[in-house]
Amino acid sequence: MNTAAATQAGDLPASEDHNNCRALGQILDRIGDKWTIMVVGVLSRGPLRFNQMMREIGGVSHRMLTLTLRSLERDGLVSRTAYATIPPKVEYALTDAGRSLIEPLRVLSDWAIDNRPVIEKARAGFDNR
Repeated sequence: MNTAAATQAGDLPASEDHNNCRALGQILDRIGDKWTIMVVGVLSRGPLRFNQMMREIGGVSHRMLTLTLRSLERDGLVSRTAYATIPPKVEYALTDAGRSLIEPLRVLSDWAIDNRPVIEKARAGFDNR
């Protein structure tokens, strides 16, 4: 069966299904990373400079914020704008794709807050066995 017919039938070839799962896993690793969530959160209010982000996020190292921003820029979720001023000024902002993450992350955050007591109770029960 060709790929188009397999997709229409809902059955992907095993190799294509595996590739899709790997790609999905890589994307979920990026957007589910704790520092990515924090960066998207602070940038959801508008563009920020690096040090402003460090202050607002708190607890993130210079290196980790740099790596996170580079990865988000590489993935097209964050833009970096350098201004020719003295001293140089660089701002980071969410792209359209980055802004499209705000609502799904908000829903996930609400879910985590709502289900936290259930999860903590389950963990305690599991740990006490």
